[in-house]
Parts: sequence; C-alpha cells; structure tokens
Amino acid sequence: MFLEIVTPEASIVTAEINSVTVPGVDGRFQVLKNHASIISLLVQGTVTFSGAPNITQGFEDRFVKDEKSGKWELEINGGTIEVNNDKIIILAD
Repeated sequence: MFLEIVTPEASIVTAEINSVTVPGVDGRFQVLKNHASIISLLVQGTVTFSGAPNITQGFEDRFVKDEKSGKWELEINGGTIEVNNDKIIILAD
C-alpha cells in the first residue's frame, strides 16, 4: 500500500507500508491491504505505520521510530484520512 501524509506546510512523508493505525473519532483503527474505500475524520493522537518511509527533509524530527516494533509514529492534532485502491492519504494538522 502507498501512504502519503500531508500537512499545511508540505507533503511530509511518502511510503510503501504494510499497515497504518490512526486515531479516528470513534477510536483508533487500522488500515490493511485491500481495505474498503473510506473517508474519515481524525482526532488528536498518534499515527503509526510500518514500512520504509521517505521523510521530507526538515520534517524528520516529527517522526519517532519504535525500535522494538519497527513502527514509525507521528503525533497529529487531527485531520482526515482517505483510503482508495490501496492508496492512503492523510491530511494532518
């Protein structure tokens, strides 16, 4: 699957990923390969994903890698997620 995270400043990461977990308005949820198409609001919390990200220069300090799980984490204040045909776009504040 392909993930792109966009903030008001820039597209801060693109990555081929295995999964992503996001803070939805009704609780955290995970998106895996072949997930149904959705658009959902996100609340303040942590976006977690596994994969090899291409982080835009100057935004590296926003990401933390959990060495034990190998997952990447990004704190957001809210936003929107769109999932369609194994492409995930997160518009994050």
